[in-house]
Amino acid sequence: MIPTVVFEMLSVARAAASSCMRQGILAAHPITVKSAVAAARPLVRSMHFSRPQWVVFGAELAAQASSSQKKKVGIWLLGCAGMVYGAVALGGVTRLTESGLSMVNWDLFRTMKPPLSEAEWISEFERYKQFPEYKFKSSNEEMTLSQFKFIWTMEYTHRMWGRAIGLAFMIPCTYFWFKGYFARAMKVRMVLAGSLIGVQGLVGWWMVKSGLDPSKNSSDVPRVSQYRLATHLSLAFVLYSMFLWTGLSHVLKPSDHTKLAGIGKLRGLAHGSKTLVFTTAVMGAFVAGLDAGLVYNSWPKYADNWIPENLTSHTPLWKNAFENEVTVQFLHRNLAYLTLASITATWVVGRKMNLSRRAKIALHGAMAMGYTQAILGISTLVHFVPVWLAAAHQSGSMALLTFCMWLTNELRRVPK
Repeated sequence: MIPTVVFEMLSVARAAASSCMRQGILAAHPITVKSAVAAARPLVRSMHFSRPQWVVFGAELAAQASSSQKKKVGIWLLGCAGMVYGAVALGGVTRLTESGLSMVNWDLFRTMKPPLSEAEWISEFERYKQFPEYKFKSSNEEMTLSQFKFIWTMEYTHRMWGRAIGLAFMIPCTYFWFKGYFARAMKVRMVLAGSLIGVQGLVGWWMVKSGLDPSKNSSDVPRVSQYRLATHLSLAFVLYSMFLWTGLSHVLKPSDHTKLAGIGKLRGLAHGSKTLVFTTAVMGAFVAGLDAGLVYNSWPKYADNWIPENLTSHTPLWKNAFENEVTVQFLHRNLAYLTLASITATWVVGRKMNLSRRAKIALHGAMAMGYTQAILGISTLVHFVPVWLAAAHQSGSMALLTFCMWLTNELRRVPK
């Protein structure tokens, strides 16, 4: 794209030529305005203009910001990404310990104050007893106040962590905004990120409500809707990806891989792997929501079969992919195989290329984390989903996405 100053210079050339013709200066020469402008073009083209280097998806993010300012913004965004990573990990543990339905009220400020006295804890426990989960958990052995305190504290910590993310984003964002650190494209992105944080809080409560009244869910067990759980996790992954990508783009100066043979193929494989990691993780949310990890706890077969029974037992047929525990586990497993194959292909293609040092680290990291995540998944399955292994597996999906995001960020096209 030609900078604005070029158009200004061409306008000056046109004006000068027109003025000379009006005064008769060019009358003796067959020179037109068009030819004068054409004569000026080589001079304009020979001039060098600076072009934006700090870009994300082709949009300049930090116009007029110094290198130190870009670095500050980048570190802040990476910190926000880290907090979202922590929220996903904490949310996974909250889900695995069946703590998510312990807080039966939601508002932005009043629920920030935890029970401090024994009387307040008893009052909170009595509210919880009015909902189906208490009756379900107490069907064999009545839940104690001590047990309730544990699950309530888990959910409270998760909610407060989410509010902390909001503060960690909004306060620095406001400062950077008014200090002029953001270009227009960056402002748009920050508005989108802030909106996602707010929406995520609302979706979290929308999800919890489905467990407090499970009558409309696909199961009689008092648990949150797997559809809403997958929505909640997907939004978290999108928010994390936005913070991570934009933060890396501010902190790291991109390397130009344009002239490398086969770079287009490598970029395609890297982006495909990233997409598959995201898709597999979302299907993992359906596995968690339906407790589908407990249907078949053998590997590589499903009990004695390579293809499990009852894959299409639900009607209409599409519901099997989201409501049939057997089908959901089957899809998650096979998406994992496909993801691992894609990551392996990306590594095979990229390892012999003359990539930058950072790109090589990201490539090898994605390969190592891909196989680590597969081992974690298999171990979680065959050991009947213990909390610590399942939590490590969920966190591993975020780590794998991190390496894939980093790799695609390193391989992105750099404007000339």
